[in-house]
Amino acid sequence: MNDLLRPRRTGALLIHGLGGTEFDMGGLHKVLARAGVETHGVTLPGHAGQPEDLLDVRVEDWMDVVTRRYRELCTRYEVVHVIGMCLGALLAVELCKRESHTRGALVALSAPVFLDGWSTPWYRGLRYLLYYVPGVPRRIRVQEEDPYGVKSELVRAFIKAGFARGDGFHYQWVPLACVRQVDRLRGMVQQGLWQLDCPTLIMHAEEDELTSPRSARFLGSRIPGATVVMLQDSYHMICVDHERDRVMRDVLAFLGKDPELVRVRKRPAMASAPDQAAAGWSGSSGPCGSFSASGRGGTGGKPSPIRRRWQSGLGEPSGIQMSNSRQGVGRFS
Repeated sequence: MNDLLRPRRTGALLIHGLGGTEFDMGGLHKVLARAGVETHGVTLPGHAGQPEDLLDVRVEDWMDVVTRRYRELCTRYEVVHVIGMCLGALLAVELCKRESHTRGALVALSAPVFLDGWSTPWYRGLRYLLYYVPGVPRRIRVQEEDPYGVKSELVRAFIKAGFARGDGFHYQWVPLACVRQVDRLRGMVQQGLWQLDCPTLIMHAEEDELTSPRSARFLGSRIPGATVVMLQDSYHMICVDHERDRVMRDVLAFLGKDPELVRVRKRPAMASAPDQAAAGWSGSSGPCGSFSASGRGGTGGKPSPIRRRWQSGLGEPSGIQMSNSRQGVGRFS
């Protein structure tokens, strides 16, 4: 076959969130594969074990792993897309910046450039002082709590059941020492965004409880030609929440693939709480990052903000809003 007519091999690097696994990405792996994109995940250092494994991990460790994986994929594929969720979105942005990525698109999902969501506690800024108190960052735990970054009560029930069974899809807490590394990465990401020269899609929920729309606006205004999509019926975990089908369809369309490959599901009627608990964890996804805030669930409404529980290790205290003109990257098909 003439090389000019031969379809170019396309791969994608998918990067999960803090304390999470590939399940953070929901069904993205499957729909991308259905579209002819070969997906490759990466397990970040300190993950797939115990929360204590994060105590000595640094940003440099995460960046080393994703950089090596990215360079490996670049030797195998003509087109490489980089897709990240939560912490993975920050790593994806920083990776594409450092590697001068132009081989494919960048997709940043719920990137926490700022930790200023509606349920983050008013005293969150005090952590910067605690970082310098010897021993404290290693002892304090940042606990996962309801609503686990998910607006859907049904998915939330599955997550609770998974935690109760001890499923390994996500850590139930992370050490403050690790949050310090996330803060370091956020500072890196905010610098030099004008250097990015790849098609960029930013997706973010208006009601994200961890990181407000300010993060999406910041990235959209500083990355040349970026496309921003704001979601209206999700919290932080957009890949598994109410609008997960729309997220997958928009990602496919941006990559120049057929969005009809996503089988749109009707929202199921809510089961009773006992029925949901009996249903158990579906195995489709888990929450991303240990900042998903505390709150009281409500049917469709925003949970009341409740202070996040910071504990010591000893048990103590389809309307789309688009920015700029880029509507898709069909040249990567």
